Amino acid sequence: MLIHQYKTVRQLSEEICLPLQTEDYVVQPVVDVSPPKWHLGHSTWFFETFVLKPYFPNYQEFNPQYNFVFNSYYETLGARVIRTDRGNLSRPTVSEVYQYRKHVDEAMYELLQQNFTDEAQELLILGLNHEQQHQELLWYDIKYILGHNPLFPAYADEHIENGLFTVSKQTDWHYFPEGLYQIGYQEDGFCFDNELAPHQVYLQPFYLAADLVSNQEYLNFIDAGGYQDFRFWHQEGWDWVHKNQIKAPLYWHNINNQWQTYTLSGLKNIHPEYPVMHISYYEAAAYAAWKGCRLATEFEWEAASSNLNWGQLWEWTESAYLPYPGFSKAPGAIGEYNGKFMVNQKVLRGASIATAAGHQRKSYRNFFHPHLRWHYNGIRLAK
Repeated sequence: MLIHQYKTVRQLSEEICLPLQTEDYVVQPVVDVSPPKWHLGHSTWFFETFVLKPYFPNYQEFNPQYNFVFNSYYETLGARVIRTDRGNLSRPTVSEVYQYRKHVDEAMYELLQQNFTDEAQELLILGLNHEQQHQELLWYDIKYILGHNPLFPAYADEHIENGLFTVSKQTDWHYFPEGLYQIGYQEDGFCFDNELAPHQVYLQPFYLAADLVSNQEYLNFIDAGGYQDFRFWHQEGWDWVHKNQIKAPLYWHNINNQWQTYTLSGLKNIHPEYPVMHISYYEAAAYAAWKGCRLATEFEWEAASSNLNWGQLWEWTESAYLPYPGFSKAPGAIGEYNGKFMVNQKVLRGASIATAAGHQRKSYRNFFHPHLRWHYNGIRLAK
């Protein structure tokens, strides 16, 4: 039932935030991290704007100013608080945002008991998948907020990082022959528009590593001077390393000659056999070059996916985020969801421990700018 699915998704967002203190909800350390309070409000605004206002005639808007506060990037829907200023929103309060969620949820429950048009149902399902994407972003942003607090406070005793990592083994390789491979979403059910339309690609023979790169393997790169050797870096990556004085993955700290990392349980010693994570595309590509390898293209990854153990960490690919043949944007604001971001970004494939249920599909195309690394990502080598 849609109403059960709606309740389950909405409750999970609040459960993720349950261990937070009120002060944690409002922090925005950098532009790419949104305050948890904003995520809770924005995902609610999506249902109010795209479902309730057009399809529930008796709906009373909670606060007319919230379209300005919680609109993310939809130019079609008017002015908005710019992304860098989300941390300045001391108002609405955390309590008021939760009241907003309750108001919208009650209206949605009433609407869901009525006859639903196919168009309204499509928007509802998109809204649920949209909130699940923000649940993953909540995990990224909460970890960044707490991991950049000088006290390195723990999030909670129970969290997504507990016991979910398999041990990385010495690299074995899977071989895949040349030929035509079918790419894109080909099943029934929901997918995002950037996964469409299915098409064939021709691939040369290639190998993919059976396992992700481990912390110990990446430590070898650090100890070998990998961050000081320009030969392994793209020029843009080399400039990024110098400008930002990058010496290790995000959350790593060398304390008394011992590498430690911030986890959701607080500061811990690096586990050598866990997969390395929280790295940029630049670092992933440099490590691959140091090993005499490369990163897979997104098409190689999808073609090989049924033979890979994937899903712990998003995997950087060598592919630029571009439209598939035949891609077209939907009309109106919904058309702004994916298409306008298809420039200057790299595709990541797979899923992560933060990924919502139902989003782990081989055709899923995640995408980020190459310098970003606060998301749960890792390295799989190709050659």
